Amino acid sequence: MMDKTFDHAAVEGRIAAVWEDADAFRAGRPERADAKPYTIMIPPPNVTGSLHMGHALNNTLQDLLCRFERMRGRDVLWQPGMDHAGIATQMVVERKLAAENRTDRRTMGREAFLEEVWAWKEESGGAIVNQLKRLGASCDWSRQRFTMDEGLSKAVLKVFVDLYRQGLLYKDKRLVNWDPKFQTAISDLEVQQVEQKGHLWHFRYPIEGQEGRFITVATTRPETMLGDTAVAVHPEDERYADLVGTFAILPLVGRRIPIVADEYSDPEKGSGAVKITPAHDFNDFEVGKRHSLPLVNIFDRSARVSLEENEDFLRDAAPEPEAMALDGLDRFEARERVVALMEARGLLVEIVANVHAVPHGDRSGVVVEPYLTDQWFVNVEPLAERALAAVKDGRTRFVPETWEKTYFQWLENIEPWCVSRQLWWGHQIPAWYDEEGNVFVAYDEAEALAQAREKHGRDVALVRDEDVLDTWFSSALWPFSTLGWPDATPEVARYYPTSTLVTGFDIIFFWVARMMMAGLHFMDEVPFDTVYIHALVRDEKGAKMSKSKGNVIDPLSLIDQYGADALRFTLAAMAAQGRDIKLAVSRVEGYRNFSTKIWNAARFAEMNGCARVAGFDPKAATETLNRWALSECARAFADVTAAIEAYRFNDAAAAAYRFTWNVFCDWYLELAKPVLQGEDEPAKDETRATAAFLLDQVCKLLHPFMPFITEELWAVKGAEGPARDEPVLALAAWPDLAALRDEAAEAEIGWVVDLVSEIRSARSETGVPGGAQVPLLLIAPSAEVRARAQAWSDMIRRLARLSEIGTADAAPKASILLVVRGESAALPLEGIVDLDAERARLAKEDGKLAGEERKIRAKLDNPAFLANAKEEVVEEQRERLDETLARKAKVAEALARLQG
Repeated sequence: MMDKTFDHAAVEGRIAAVWEDADAFRAGRPERADAKPYTIMIPPPNVTGSLHMGHALNNTLQDLLCRFERMRGRDVLWQPGMDHAGIATQMVVERKLAAENRTDRRTMGREAFLEEVWAWKEESGGAIVNQLKRLGASCDWSRQRFTMDEGLSKAVLKVFVDLYRQGLLYKDKRLVNWDPKFQTAISDLEVQQVEQKGHLWHFRYPIEGQEGRFITVATTRPETMLGDTAVAVHPEDERYADLVGTFAILPLVGRRIPIVADEYSDPEKGSGAVKITPAHDFNDFEVGKRHSLPLVNIFDRSARVSLEENEDFLRDAAPEPEAMALDGLDRFEARERVVALMEARGLLVEIVANVHAVPHGDRSGVVVEPYLTDQWFVNVEPLAERALAAVKDGRTRFVPETWEKTYFQWLENIEPWCVSRQLWWGHQIPAWYDEEGNVFVAYDEAEALAQAREKHGRDVALVRDEDVLDTWFSSALWPFSTLGWPDATPEVARYYPTSTLVTGFDIIFFWVARMMMAGLHFMDEVPFDTVYIHALVRDEKGAKMSKSKGNVIDPLSLIDQYGADALRFTLAAMAAQGRDIKLAVSRVEGYRNFSTKIWNAARFAEMNGCARVAGFDPKAATETLNRWALSECARAFADVTAAIEAYRFNDAAAAAYRFTWNVFCDWYLELAKPVLQGEDEPAKDETRATAAFLLDQVCKLLHPFMPFITEELWAVKGAEGPARDEPVLALAAWPDLAALRDEAAEAEIGWVVDLVSEIRSARSETGVPGGAQVPLLLIAPSAEVRARAQAWSDMIRRLARLSEIGTADAAPKASILLVVRGESAALPLEGIVDLDAERARLAKEDGKLAGEERKIRAKLDNPAFLANAKEEVVEEQRERLDETLARKAKVAEALARLQG
């Protein structure tokens, strides 16, 4: 006997153990040796991570695809693993050491610190794996990989050395995003632009040889003027035409700096002249290259002013003592001192309030500096050409297709990739240096020593590069390194290239494009045929979730409260292509009720003796009701299959929901009650067997979305009848029920369902009292409709609360007109509803809705509103418009029903 209620908390752990015991998710099962492989590479979560709503959406969609293809007979590999997360992990362990009052990283040294990191990783890292299992992720957990495990480290080493030997990887002095707290270069992805209220300081620089003449520049970072090497003006700016080619004298420093003509300067902004500091600004760096300007770095690694013994700063300069006194100051303290010194010399023109974006390290929270250092770079331009071509010629496609533009834009304007990081946790760069600074890149130190011996003719001492590689370097190799490359493993041969990548739009540049480049360069094949880009999960008002706003929704809490199935179905049902998900907890609660509905339907079937029958052939069903339900089931499987194949997850969920709730749980079981409670034994037996069969199909249909409750029901119902061929639902076959489509049955029962639905809707829209019994007139019905009405008269009258069903040649006055599948019917309401008053009420509501529509459209058609309103406010107006239009359509429909 089934439990009275479905207890997700009791079921989920038990079902997870069932899957584990059955080895249900293992790729390469013997019985699927000849099956076509289907491979998804999990976007490896950080080893420090915990499940957030973005992970929940991303992994729900991956799991849905994997369970669907596994049921379709494919040899599915969903490859799990984790990323070592350089900065994040190092930060976690450093905080742990500090909390325990232990020696800090630099004091204990690199080797001892890395031992601490590995110990933390084994004990506490990777908690997210168990959280993904709670979500129901059907990865092949026996194949877990880590970006710093032995195999992946071997792949990283080969790629670095090969790229170096191919001339695509080199060391250079360039500007990078520098995090002064962690004292490392960081990627663009790790930089957050934070809007801040600041100032624009206008300074006067004297013109050499023209006493009393100045050129005014504006800056948001006065401290960087110490590193200025030019002033730029626009070539067509007549105000400064005579100054181009002359020199300004840099205040405080005494350096002659040229005034150059460059289109980077905007004549409409500020004074039209801009200071150029090539060592401290990315745009200035490009201007500096165009004009061969020197690079003067005035900061140390901690973003303190560094002037003493700074050859670049002191060259061709005559700094004032007050300027040299800035040495060693923090950059922001130096800013205040520079402004004061300029004001004291009468060179501060004005200070203007200015709101601008300031780059911050996403982990450290400190302001990031463009910083000039020696770093390792990959020349990715030739790799990018192949990655571009692969999408343009269709070998890899983006879904939605609009994201191709983002991919193209980045690859077409790609810059060298800075791959070195000044950290200890990560893949240490395989480069060794001799005392003269010569570099030897090799697979190991012995090979580097051999290279040095060949160069010098003797043994020399070498020191290894202390830097590690950017985390994304190893992640770029994920689709093939996880399969055992560079070794020629059977897994590489079978599962590469992979099938689908499911990821977020924010890492198209940093991960998707780099995997494309690496896959094509090292495997000579695209890494995946489809990239599905999912949207953001926002709060119910459309705002981005953030801790500072206090609107973060914890998926684990939702799983605790409502179950993993409810959360998963919510996310799938809302995953419309190109649209962010506005997640309300009430939606998750609603789909928990869906679980309850399914469970109750299964209990109803059990209580009415609906058990599986050996040898039951659904094609042999004779009862119209059963043939209709079986046909609707076939339609549902076709719709869900087509939608999943097209990555329309919301449509797939809607089709599965419609059949399960509307067709099976509501209409079929309701219409079957008289049969199950009647005395026609053959009809009863067929209906019982059909209901049991359909319940099995519901489990299969919903399994990719709701794996726990469906697997539990599969087990419960499996115990009721003959032994199953498929004891574990996760490995059951996705059925092809096309042969069960029955248009005649669908037409008959579909007419009954539509008629009752139309009557209910009309009663509701026109204010018919709920308990009122009203007559129904079929208007000049066809013989077919007469027969249907006669066969289902009792059911229609009961479900639609009708007093009688009659016929007429025309609809009488004071009636509501209905059109059902091309045939007319009427509800005479004289004496029941004042139709004139009802028409007036609906007309008044229609007028109000028209006014609301005009008001909303005025806002949405206003460019100023769209430019200045918050994103969630604009989205709210769009939703209000959709709701208004939907209600208008309902009112128009109700008005059309009313006969004069």
